[in-house]
Amino acid sequence: MFGFDAALISDVLASSVRLGTPIAFAALGGVFAERSGTYNVALEGGMLSGALGAASGVFITGSVFAGLICGLICGMLTGLLLGGLVIKLRVNQLVAGLAVNILVAGLTAFGARLVFGDMAGGARVEGFSTMEIPGLSSLPVIGSAFFMQDPLFYLLVVVGGLSWWWLFRSNAGLDFRAVGENPRAADVAGVRVFRMKYVALAISGALAALGGMHLVLSQVYVFTEGMSAGKGFIALAAIILGRWSPAGAIAAALLFGFFDAVQFKLQFSNPDVPYQLFLILPYVASLAALIFLVGKTRAPASVGTAYIREQR
Repeated sequence: MFGFDAALISDVLASSVRLGTPIAFAALGGVFAERSGTYNVALEGGMLSGALGAASGVFITGSVFAGLICGLICGMLTGLLLGGLVIKLRVNQLVAGLAVNILVAGLTAFGARLVFGDMAGGARVEGFSTMEIPGLSSLPVIGSAFFMQDPLFYLLVVVGGLSWWWLFRSNAGLDFRAVGENPRAADVAGVRVFRMKYVALAISGALAALGGMHLVLSQVYVFTEGMSAGKGFIALAAIILGRWSPAGAIAAALLFGFFDAVQFKLQFSNPDVPYQLFLILPYVASLAALIFLVGKTRAPASVGTAYIREQR
Protein backbone atom coordinates (compact mmCIF):
# COMPACT_ATOMS: atom_id res chain seq x y z
CA MET A 1 0.00 0.00 0.00
CA PHE A 2 1.03 3.63 0.04
CA GLY A 3 1.44 6.18 2.76
CA PHE A 4 -0.87 9.16 2.90
CA ASP A 5 1.44 12.17 3.08
CA ALA A 6 0.42 15.71 2.09
CA ALA A 7 1.89 15.45 -1.42
CA LEU A 8 0.10 12.17 -2.08
CA ILE A 9 -3.23 13.48 -0.79
CA SER A 10 -2.88 16.56 -3.00
CA ASP A 11 -2.09 14.37 -6.01
CA VAL A 12 -5.08 12.10 -5.36
CA LEU A 13 -7.40 15.09 -4.95
CA ALA A 14 -6.14 16.65 -8.19
CA SER A 15 -6.68 13.36 -10.01
CA SER A 16 -10.13 13.05 -8.45
CA VAL A 17 -11.15 16.44 -9.81
CA ARG A 18 -9.75 15.68 -13.25
CA LEU A 19 -11.38 12.25 -13.47
CA GLY A 20 -14.65 13.37 -11.90
CA THR A 21 -15.24 16.43 -14.08
CA PRO A 22 -16.61 14.52 -17.13
CA ILE A 23 -18.98 12.60 -14.85
CA ALA A 24 -20.02 15.85 -13.16
CA PHE A 25 -20.95 17.51 -16.46
CA ALA A 26 -23.01 14.48 -17.49
CA ALA A 27 -24.66 14.29 -14.05
CA LEU A 28 -25.56 17.98 -14.22
CA GLY A 29 -27.14 17.35 -17.60
CA GLY A 30 -29.08 14.44 -16.14
CA VAL A 31 -30.38 16.68 -13.35
CA PHE A 32 -31.90 19.04 -15.92
CA ALA A 33 -33.51 16.18 -17.82
CA GLU A 34 -34.97 14.46 -14.77
CA ARG A 35 -36.14 17.69 -13.16
CA SER A 36 -38.25 18.16 -16.30
CA GLY A 37 -39.66 14.64 -16.01
CA THR A 38 -37.45 12.70 -18.44
CA TYR A 39 -34.92 9.96 -17.75
CA ASN A 40 -31.86 10.70 -19.86
CA VAL A 41 -30.20 7.30 -20.07
CA ALA A 42 -28.52 8.65 -23.23
CA LEU A 43 -25.92 10.62 -21.23
CA GLU A 44 -23.31 8.15 -22.47
CA GLY A 45 -24.29 8.94 -26.05
CA GLY A 46 -24.19 12.67 -25.33
CA MET A 47 -20.65 12.34 -24.02
CA LEU A 48 -19.52 10.40 -27.08
CA SER A 49 -21.14 12.81 -29.52
CA GLY A 50 -19.59 15.77 -27.74
CA ALA A 51 -16.18 14.12 -27.73
CA LEU A 52 -16.28 13.42 -31.47
CA GLY A 53 -17.72 16.85 -32.25
CA ALA A 54 -14.96 18.60 -30.30
CA ALA A 55 -12.19 16.45 -31.76
CA SER A 56 -13.52 16.91 -35.30
CA GLY A 57 -13.94 20.67 -34.92
CA VAL A 58 -10.41 21.14 -33.63
CA PHE A 59 -8.94 18.72 -36.21
CA ILE A 60 -10.61 20.45 -39.15
CA THR A 61 -10.29 24.10 -38.10
CA GLY A 62 -7.38 24.07 -35.67
CA SER A 63 -9.48 26.12 -33.24
CA VAL A 64 -10.37 24.83 -29.77
CA PHE A 65 -13.27 27.30 -29.68
CA ALA A 66 -14.66 25.79 -32.89
CA GLY A 67 -14.29 22.37 -31.32
CA LEU A 68 -16.35 23.48 -28.33
CA ILE A 69 -19.12 24.80 -30.59
CA CYS A 70 -19.18 21.60 -32.65
CA GLY A 71 -19.27 19.46 -29.53
CA LEU A 72 -22.12 21.46 -28.01
CA ILE A 73 -24.15 21.22 -31.22
CA CYS A 74 -23.62 17.45 -31.39
CA GLY A 75 -24.66 17.07 -27.76
CA MET A 76 -27.78 19.18 -28.23
CA LEU A 77 -28.78 17.16 -31.29
CA THR A 78 -28.41 13.98 -29.27
CA GLY A 79 -30.66 15.41 -26.56
CA LEU A 80 -33.23 16.56 -29.10
CA LEU A 81 -33.19 13.13 -30.75
CA LEU A 82 -34.06 11.59 -27.42
CA GLY A 83 -36.74 14.28 -26.99
CA GLY A 84 -38.33 13.38 -30.29
CA LEU A 85 -38.53 9.74 -29.26
CA VAL A 86 -39.89 10.18 -25.74
CA ILE A 87 -41.96 13.38 -26.09
CA LYS A 88 -43.31 13.20 -29.62
CA LEU A 89 -43.44 9.42 -30.15
CA ARG A 90 -43.85 8.52 -26.45
CA VAL A 91 -41.31 5.70 -26.60
CA ASN A 92 -40.40 4.21 -23.23
CA GLN A 93 -37.73 6.53 -21.85
CA LEU A 94 -35.31 3.82 -20.77
CA VAL A 95 -35.58 1.98 -24.07
CA ALA A 96 -35.19 5.21 -26.05
CA GLY A 97 -32.10 6.22 -24.07
CA LEU A 98 -30.42 2.87 -24.64
CA ALA A 99 -31.30 3.03 -28.34
CA VAL A 100 -29.74 6.49 -28.64
CA ASN A 101 -26.60 5.24 -26.90
CA ILE A 102 -26.24 2.35 -29.33
CA LEU A 103 -26.93 4.60 -32.32
CA VAL A 104 -24.44 7.25 -31.23
CA ALA A 105 -21.77 4.65 -30.46
CA GLY A 106 -22.04 3.40 -34.04
CA LEU A 107 -22.25 6.85 -35.61
CA THR A 108 -19.24 8.18 -33.71
CA ALA A 109 -17.15 5.14 -34.66
CA PHE A 110 -18.11 5.65 -38.31
CA GLY A 111 -17.70 9.42 -38.10
CA ALA A 112 -14.20 9.10 -36.63
CA ARG A 113 -13.13 7.11 -39.67
CA LEU A 114 -14.63 9.68 -42.00
CA VAL A 115 -12.97 12.64 -40.28
CA PHE A 116 -9.61 11.19 -39.27
CA GLY A 117 -9.18 8.51 -41.93
CA ASP A 118 -6.26 6.18 -41.27
CA MET A 119 -5.40 8.21 -38.16
CA ALA A 120 -8.69 7.32 -36.44
CA GLY A 121 -7.92 6.67 -32.80
CA GLY A 122 -4.54 8.39 -33.00
CA ALA A 123 -5.13 11.86 -34.44
CA ARG A 124 -3.92 14.24 -31.73
CA VAL A 125 -5.75 17.55 -31.37
CA GLU A 126 -5.05 20.75 -29.49
CA GLY A 127 -6.79 21.32 -26.18
CA PHE A 128 -6.69 23.12 -22.87
CA SER A 129 -3.72 23.37 -20.56
CA THR A 130 -3.71 23.87 -16.81
CA MET A 131 -4.79 27.32 -15.63
CA GLU A 132 -3.49 28.46 -12.26
CA ILE A 133 -5.45 30.86 -10.06
CA PRO A 134 -2.87 33.25 -8.53
CA GLY A 135 -2.61 32.99 -4.76
CA LEU A 136 -5.05 30.13 -4.36
CA SER A 137 -2.97 27.65 -6.38
CA SER A 138 -0.17 27.86 -3.80
CA LEU A 139 -2.39 26.72 -0.91
CA PRO A 140 -1.17 23.51 0.73
CA VAL A 141 -2.90 20.25 -0.30
CA ILE A 142 -5.97 21.79 -1.97
CA GLY A 143 -4.18 24.42 -4.07
CA SER A 144 -3.05 22.14 -6.89
CA ALA A 145 -6.21 20.04 -6.60
CA PHE A 146 -8.80 22.77 -7.11
CA PHE A 147 -6.97 25.86 -8.35
CA MET A 148 -4.59 24.36 -10.93
CA GLN A 149 -7.13 22.79 -13.25
CA ASP A 150 -8.19 23.26 -16.87
CA PRO A 151 -10.75 25.92 -17.92
CA LEU A 152 -13.55 23.37 -18.31
CA PHE A 153 -13.41 22.56 -14.61
CA TYR A 154 -13.83 26.22 -13.73
CA LEU A 155 -16.71 26.34 -16.23
CA LEU A 156 -18.27 23.40 -14.38
CA VAL A 157 -18.13 25.31 -11.10
CA VAL A 158 -19.74 28.39 -12.66
CA VAL A 159 -22.43 26.44 -14.53
CA GLY A 160 -23.16 24.34 -11.46
CA GLY A 161 -23.65 27.41 -9.28
CA LEU A 162 -25.84 29.16 -11.85
CA SER A 163 -27.89 26.00 -12.36
CA TRP A 164 -28.56 25.69 -8.63
CA TRP A 165 -29.63 29.32 -8.40
CA TRP A 166 -31.86 29.09 -11.47
CA LEU A 167 -33.56 25.85 -10.38
CA PHE A 168 -34.19 26.77 -6.75
CA ARG A 169 -34.20 30.56 -6.58
CA SER A 170 -35.89 31.79 -9.77
CA ASN A 171 -39.50 31.80 -10.94
CA ALA A 172 -38.49 30.14 -14.22
CA GLY A 173 -36.80 27.38 -12.24
CA LEU A 174 -39.97 26.89 -10.22
CA ASP A 175 -41.95 26.42 -13.44
CA PHE A 176 -39.28 24.02 -14.66
CA ARG A 177 -39.48 21.87 -11.54
CA ALA A 178 -43.28 21.97 -11.69
CA VAL A 179 -43.09 20.31 -15.12
CA GLY A 180 -41.16 17.44 -13.58
CA GLU A 181 -43.45 17.10 -10.58
CA ASN A 182 -46.91 17.69 -12.05
CA PRO A 183 -46.93 18.54 -15.76
CA ARG A 184 -50.72 18.71 -15.94
CA ALA A 185 -50.91 21.34 -13.21
CA ALA A 186 -48.05 23.25 -14.85
CA ASP A 187 -49.88 23.09 -18.19
CA VAL A 188 -53.06 24.46 -16.63
CA ALA A 189 -51.02 27.27 -15.08
CA GLY A 190 -49.83 28.30 -18.54
CA VAL A 191 -46.37 26.68 -18.60
CA ARG A 192 -45.42 25.40 -22.06
CA VAL A 193 -44.69 21.87 -20.92
CA PHE A 194 -43.54 20.27 -24.16
CA ARG A 195 -41.29 23.17 -25.10
CA MET A 196 -39.70 23.10 -21.65
CA LYS A 197 -39.06 19.36 -21.91
CA TYR A 198 -37.33 19.79 -25.29
CA VAL A 199 -35.22 22.66 -23.94
CA ALA A 200 -34.31 20.58 -20.90
CA LEU A 201 -33.11 17.69 -23.06
CA ALA A 202 -31.15 20.02 -25.33
CA ILE A 203 -29.41 21.48 -22.27
CA SER A 204 -28.91 17.99 -20.89
CA GLY A 205 -27.28 16.83 -24.11
CA ALA A 206 -25.04 19.90 -24.25
CA LEU A 207 -23.84 19.40 -20.67
CA ALA A 208 -23.19 15.70 -21.26
CA ALA A 209 -21.26 16.72 -24.38
CA LEU A 210 -19.07 18.98 -22.23
CA GLY A 211 -18.17 15.88 -20.25
CA GLY A 212 -17.05 14.18 -23.45
CA MET A 213 -15.22 17.31 -24.54
CA HIS A 214 -13.31 17.33 -21.26
CA LEU A 215 -12.03 13.84 -22.07
CA VAL A 216 -10.77 14.98 -25.47
CA LEU A 217 -9.65 18.56 -24.86
CA SER A 218 -8.32 18.32 -21.29
CA GLN A 219 -7.24 14.73 -20.73
CA VAL A 220 -6.17 12.58 -23.69
CA TYR A 221 -6.30 14.99 -26.70
CA VAL A 222 -7.49 12.24 -29.05
CA PHE A 223 -10.85 10.68 -29.86
CA THR A 224 -11.18 6.93 -29.53
CA GLU A 225 -14.23 4.72 -29.96
CA GLY A 226 -16.20 4.21 -26.76
CA MET A 227 -13.92 6.55 -24.83
CA SER A 228 -16.68 7.51 -22.38
CA ALA A 229 -16.28 3.97 -20.97
CA GLY A 230 -19.49 3.92 -18.93
CA LYS A 231 -19.06 7.34 -17.33
CA GLY A 232 -22.53 8.34 -18.50
CA PHE A 233 -24.01 5.48 -16.48
CA ILE A 234 -21.98 6.41 -13.39
CA ALA A 235 -23.42 9.91 -13.85
CA LEU A 236 -26.90 8.42 -13.45
CA ALA A 237 -25.85 7.12 -10.03
CA ALA A 238 -24.39 10.54 -9.18
CA ILE A 239 -27.75 12.17 -9.92
CA ILE A 240 -29.48 9.94 -7.38
CA LEU A 241 -26.70 10.26 -4.81
CA GLY A 242 -26.85 14.04 -5.27
CA ARG A 243 -30.65 14.00 -4.78
CA TRP A 244 -31.37 15.71 -8.11
CA SER A 245 -29.51 18.87 -7.05
CA PRO A 246 -26.81 20.43 -9.27
CA ALA A 247 -24.43 20.89 -6.34
CA GLY A 248 -25.15 17.42 -4.97
CA ALA A 249 -24.71 15.72 -8.35
CA ILE A 250 -21.38 17.46 -8.93
CA ALA A 251 -20.16 16.51 -5.45
CA ALA A 252 -21.22 12.90 -6.00
CA ALA A 253 -19.44 12.82 -9.37
CA LEU A 254 -16.23 14.10 -7.79
CA LEU A 255 -16.60 11.36 -5.17
CA PHE A 256 -16.70 8.76 -7.94
CA GLY A 257 -13.68 10.52 -9.47
CA PHE A 258 -11.93 10.03 -6.13
CA PHE A 259 -12.55 6.28 -6.25
CA ASP A 260 -11.24 6.23 -9.82
CA ALA A 261 -8.08 8.07 -8.74
CA VAL A 262 -7.60 5.69 -5.82
CA GLN A 263 -7.87 2.64 -8.05
CA PHE A 264 -5.12 4.02 -10.31
CA LYS A 265 -2.88 4.54 -7.27
CA LEU A 266 -3.64 1.03 -6.06
CA GLN A 267 -2.73 -0.41 -9.45
CA PHE A 268 0.70 1.23 -9.45
CA SER A 269 1.45 0.41 -5.80
CA ASN A 270 0.33 -3.22 -6.09
CA PRO A 271 1.66 -4.48 -9.46
CA ASP A 272 1.32 -8.13 -8.41
CA VAL A 273 -2.44 -7.85 -7.93
CA PRO A 274 -4.59 -8.21 -11.11
CA TYR A 275 -5.45 -4.65 -12.16
CA GLN A 276 -9.03 -5.66 -12.97
CA LEU A 277 -9.74 -5.90 -9.23
CA PHE A 278 -8.95 -2.21 -8.84
CA LEU A 279 -10.56 -1.18 -12.13
CA ILE A 280 -14.05 -2.05 -10.90
CA LEU A 281 -13.75 0.15 -7.79
CA PRO A 282 -15.68 3.19 -9.19
CA TYR A 283 -18.49 0.93 -10.43
CA VAL A 284 -18.70 -0.91 -7.11
CA ALA A 285 -18.84 2.48 -5.37
CA SER A 286 -21.73 3.60 -7.58
CA LEU A 287 -23.65 0.37 -6.93
CA ALA A 288 -23.03 0.64 -3.19
CA ALA A 289 -24.29 4.22 -3.20
CA LEU A 290 -27.49 3.20 -4.98
CA ILE A 291 -28.09 0.30 -2.59
CA PHE A 292 -27.50 2.57 0.41
CA LEU A 293 -29.99 5.13 -0.90
CA VAL A 294 -32.81 2.71 -1.72
CA GLY A 295 -35.98 4.18 -0.21
CA LYS A 296 -34.18 7.31 1.03
CA THR A 297 -34.53 9.51 -2.03
CA ARG A 298 -37.44 10.60 -4.18
CA ALA A 299 -37.16 11.39 -7.86
CA PRO A 300 -39.35 14.07 -9.48
CA ALA A 301 -42.86 12.62 -9.48
CA SER A 302 -43.45 12.52 -13.25
CA VAL A 303 -40.01 11.30 -14.32
CA GLY A 304 -40.26 8.34 -16.66
CA THR A 305 -43.89 9.04 -17.56
CA ALA A 306 -44.95 10.47 -20.91
CA TYR A 307 -47.24 13.48 -20.59
CA ILE A 308 -50.37 13.22 -22.70
CA ARG A 309 -52.21 16.47 -23.06
CA GLU A 310 -55.97 16.24 -22.84
CA GLN A 311 -58.14 17.88 -25.47
CA ARG A 312 -59.57 21.24 -24.47
